[in-house]
Amino acid sequence: MASSSPKNLTTTNHLRHVESMASLPSGAGKISHLNAVILGEALASEENDFVFPSDAFSHQALIPSPHKYLEMYKRSIEDPAGFWSGIASSQFYWKQKWGDQVCSENLDVRKGDIKIEWFKGGITNICYNCLDRNIDAGLADKIALYWESNEPGFDAHLTYSQLLHRVCQLANYLKSIGVRKGDAVIVYLPMLMELPITMLACARIGAVHSVVFAGFSSESLAQRIVDCKPKVVITCNAVRRGPKTIHLKDIVDAALVESAKNGISIDVCLTYENQSALKRESTKWQEGRDVWWEDVVPKYPTTCDVEWVDAEDPLFLLYTSGSTGKPKGVLHTTGGYMVYTATTFKYAFDYKESDVYWCTADCGWITGHSYVTYGPMLNGATVVVYEGAPNYPDSGRCWDIVDKYKVTIFYTAPTLVRSLMRDGDEYVTRYSRKSLRVLGSVGEPINPSAWRWFFNLVGGSRCPISDTWWQTETGGFMITPLPGAWPQKPGSATFPFFGVQPVIVDEKGTEIDGECSGYLCVKGSWPGAFRTLYGDHERYETTYFRPFPGYYFTGDGCSRDKDGYHWLTGRVDDVINVSGHRIGTAEVESALVSHPQCAEAAVVGVEHEVKGQGIYAFVTLVEGVPYSEELRKSLILIVRNQIGAFAAPDKIHWAPGLPKTRSGKIMRRILRKIASRQLDELGDISTLAEPGVVDQLIALADS
Repeated sequence: MASSSPKNLTTTNHLRHVESMASLPSGAGKISHLNAVILGEALASEENDFVFPSDAFSHQALIPSPHKYLEMYKRSIEDPAGFWSGIASSQFYWKQKWGDQVCSENLDVRKGDIKIEWFKGGITNICYNCLDRNIDAGLADKIALYWESNEPGFDAHLTYSQLLHRVCQLANYLKSIGVRKGDAVIVYLPMLMELPITMLACARIGAVHSVVFAGFSSESLAQRIVDCKPKVVITCNAVRRGPKTIHLKDIVDAALVESAKNGISIDVCLTYENQSALKRESTKWQEGRDVWWEDVVPKYPTTCDVEWVDAEDPLFLLYTSGSTGKPKGVLHTTGGYMVYTATTFKYAFDYKESDVYWCTADCGWITGHSYVTYGPMLNGATVVVYEGAPNYPDSGRCWDIVDKYKVTIFYTAPTLVRSLMRDGDEYVTRYSRKSLRVLGSVGEPINPSAWRWFFNLVGGSRCPISDTWWQTETGGFMITPLPGAWPQKPGSATFPFFGVQPVIVDEKGTEIDGECSGYLCVKGSWPGAFRTLYGDHERYETTYFRPFPGYYFTGDGCSRDKDGYHWLTGRVDDVINVSGHRIGTAEVESALVSHPQCAEAAVVGVEHEVKGQGIYAFVTLVEGVPYSEELRKSLILIVRNQIGAFAAPDKIHWAPGLPKTRSGKIMRRILRKIASRQLDELGDISTLAEPGVVDQLIALADS
């Protein structure tokens, strides 16, 4: 296997961090003999206590002990080519096997262009592996998707066979309008079954889907259309989220006007009629461009030839917030992503054929790609897709759905856990939840108190929590507990997944051993890694590989404790994590500054009880403009319109001036301290061009 750095002492050091769990206290080596139900309620005060899986759970787990994990992990690090090619060969269909090299990589900018390739030359198709392969294995009549409407009492389902038919019809339609291998397709759909159907249909014919979360504004959507120049945009007329109706087609119409001004015209807008939200006669329409899904797609044949693609051919583009204000088009390819998402899903959730799996994420985010659509279906799983809001009509809706479909694996975000926790235990306890056996957390670190509530109350002290750390860029889980394998610490992501070598480095890029804190990097590639930023490989290298040459830089801070457990401490760059959504501060600042009465803006993240991080904006107005509540609302509205409601600032802090160095750089460190009211930690402000600005900001803190 070609590699940017030979296997050396640091690999041995890394294995030692992981092996340190063999000497954990309380007899963790005999993990299967300890019972979490007994320990569950005793966790109320001690943050670093261990939580052990029950004897019964460990006995049936795919990875039943630390010993089994260590055995597999060691092999994955010492022989990654052998480890991953063994899984790829035995569990997936390849029309043609890859060549002699399983992996070719260079992660060191000093040695040339950054390059990551896995299974190159291997010919496959991820849709075929999700659907046809499972049907051939006898799962034709197994439920693939349960769909639950926003309104209680309305639902639908598709078997694997029915899902394949629907996918083929759409694939045939897309081919009929000229969509070919390598063409981009923009998808702006809510959580209807048509969303995973569209993703799979694109993959079947080799088209590159770019799903845009149907909460983004028309401006954000237009940006993405202009960047990837799609052959078609697929949307629906409207969706109900809780009590609100959101007119998605209107947002798309506005985006298409905007993109046309930038030279990108779209010939076809395929629109699904979501009757529960809006009838077609009430939908604005442009003849010649707009086409109703229901009028054309069902007329096409239910079989469609597969477009066989190279493992390194593009699968999808997913835009993520950058600190420069321009969204980054993260590009994932086919083969490595397929193998990695399927394998992480299987082991991190201890997946069994009888499981019913529900991930609350939207397919507009990476979690919905890897762990609603691809990872579960590659394993032949039954997946719940929910259209609506998790607290509609009340805060018991999640547990109502869990009981209705007998959900066994429930994967959600800490934001939702904290929100439901605040609403009270009675919404949880009125439902059985007895079907649950594994819980999961995604999007940001989960604080220990929310972890314990999730574990003790929702899971009845019997369900391990897969507290997963990963990113849009990584494609799949990087650091995660494996249920049954080891004791957990509330709030810790625990240990690396197979093939992943996390390292913690200092400011100079030197690896730190043992108990420490620093910047989280990854050494060596893994199959699910993204390959480039669409149309901007230079930005890919500069953002992720130049900060610490020889490593992938995650942009996150991390601590490792004396037992080798990893604790994520959040972003170290200018990206805020709100409810698991990454929002670039520069994006919010540029939206605010576009307001005619805003002269300057600086945005920082602050702790938020429910969302994890909130958006705190310091705003300097144009000379002579007075502060007012109307203006505050107007500023928030402009961010909602340009980016989306999820990026709206939680607080507008009026700022006559901003703390800047003499060279004009805004001192965000000081703004963060003011925003979080840590006024005794402001540090030295003597280097500021105008130190008096700080006192002015403090005086205006609560105005």
